[in-house]
Amino acid sequence: MIKAENLSKVYTTDEVETTALDSVSLEIKEGEFVAVMGPSGCGKSTLLNIMGLLDNPTSGLYHFLDHEVSNYSERQRAGLRKGSIGFIFQSFNLIDELTVFENVELPLLYLKVNSAERKQKVEKVLEHMNIMHRRNHFPQQLSGGQQQRVAIARAVVAEPKLILADEPTGNLDSANGEEVMKLLTELNQGGTTIVMVTHSPYDAKFAHRIINLFDGQIVTENINEEFHI
Repeated sequence: MIKAENLSKVYTTDEVETTALDSVSLEIKEGEFVAVMGPSGCGKSTLLNIMGLLDNPTSGLYHFLDHEVSNYSERQRAGLRKGSIGFIFQSFNLIDELTVFENVELPLLYLKVNSAERKQKVEKVLEHMNIMHRRNHFPQQLSGGQQQRVAIARAVVAEPKLILADEPTGNLDSANGEEVMKLLTELNQGGTTIVMVTHSPYDAKFAHRIINLFDGQIVTENINEEFHI
């Protein structure tokens, strides 16, 4: 599903160059659950942004679903991203002015799904996430765990092939964090490929493979022996 070859990302501001990624090469197969770990500032989020077609690398090649997308325009990236990739963020990124139902419905509006099908899909995923009883509430009326359930529902409602999760349990207590990891595991077992950035060794145990970054480079890769891809 994903193949990166010698990806580098350099940010230049006021004549200062910062190398966020330095010649990173990796492959991720369809159906894998991969955790990306490393200290703050090591390039994890930059790598996730390039994987998610939110940014282009400075150099190197990036293949996603058989498309070589390294030099795609924002319009081209957005076209490929829609319906193919779902995002889950530490800060939930829900829209305060929209209800739970309306937040989850957003990706389907972008995909121009008709209203009857939108209603069916949103209700199905809200039921699955056990958040249907909150469908008419606003984000600020929910607990952190409930908000993250809504964020996951929004990420998966269009049935994307890839879920990118950036510290999905970072703002949650341990009980809610464990629930989120169980939900991600269920999604993966259903066939969704997941790449998750995390600081948590506990969360990383749910992954098939752990990639460790340091100073913008992959320093180790560990296979979870409980899984066989």
